[in-house]
Amino acid sequence: MTYAKTAVFTDEQQQLARVAKALAHPARVAIIQLLASKKTCISGDIAAELPLSRTTVSQHLQELKALGLIRGEIDGLTVCYCLNTELLRQVQQQFSAFFTEAMAVEACSPGTTCC
Repeated sequence: MTYAKTAVFTDEQQQLARVAKALAHPARVAIIQLLASKKTCISGDIAAELPLSRTTVSQHLQELKALGLIRGEIDGLTVCYCLNTELLRQVQQQFSAFFTEAMAVEACSPGTTCC
């Protein structure tokens, strides 16, 4: 019997991996930074500020929205996007705890062997 190997990991580990994957693309990082600086933004405005086509920006927006990092509200013929700050705070806390735990051990130095 086979099963998804992701099932053996905690929900938090899976969420951190999904967010890390979404943020692994520089266009998505740029979109989040743009929304943070503008507070809200219309999808056409995002495409005008990035060196990407509207179609490409739309695909990245859909990825971020599917993950819940951004929200989109329909306003007539446009969609107004904004950050989901509640989820971003949660993710920030999870990544902070992850890195704090990872950095709690003594790091290997060049020229030494790891045990």
